[in-house]
Amino acid sequence: MLAGGTSRRFGRVPKGLEIVGDERVVDRVVRAVRQVTPELIMVANDSEANKWLPGVAVVADLHPGAGGMAGVEAALSRGRDALVVAWDMPFVTPLLLQALIHEAIVHDADVTVPESDSPYGYEPFCAYYSVRVRHSLAKFFDGGGGAARDFLGQIPRVHRIPISAVEQLGDPRRLFFSVNTPADLERARAMAASPK
Repeated sequence: MLAGGTSRRFGRVPKGLEIVGDERVVDRVVRAVRQVTPELIMVANDSEANKWLPGVAVVADLHPGAGGMAGVEAALSRGRDALVVAWDMPFVTPLLLQALIHEAIVHDADVTVPESDSPYGYEPFCAYYSVRVRHSLAKFFDGGGGAARDFLGQIPRVHRIPISAVEQLGDPRRLFFSVNTPADLERARAMAASPK
């Protein structure tokens, strides 16, 4: 689970600790993740992060300040494949996460991403990364790094789950909704209170 950002648009407070639907956003994400994998780690750079989820291992970015892909690199630093989920996505579901794992295995992909209506067309921080990309990611940062799309553009075996398949699992606008601003938080609270 990625919790490494500086929350610039959220007043620099840990947005995953905000309440949506009577529970913290992070707890909503954890509940979904734990239904598909027994192991959970949190990638975070905040000095208080070890208090957020007692008993959950916390790892820090190897390239602090280098963006979300630095969090992916940290998640892979344990030498195993990683199901990556941003901690500010309160509506991810076990069904979606299981589909990511299943598609990654079936296609033996280095990276499996679900398509969405985001500006880039997919969700790199709700995705499955094979440990095979760990060294490519380290070289990417050694070369100056960049956005997720820059890295994924260098990886030959990226499997994209078509948005038509994602829609069978739920509304992509809900599944991938991120709490990035106070206005997003209010919208998430309204969404949690309304029928799916």
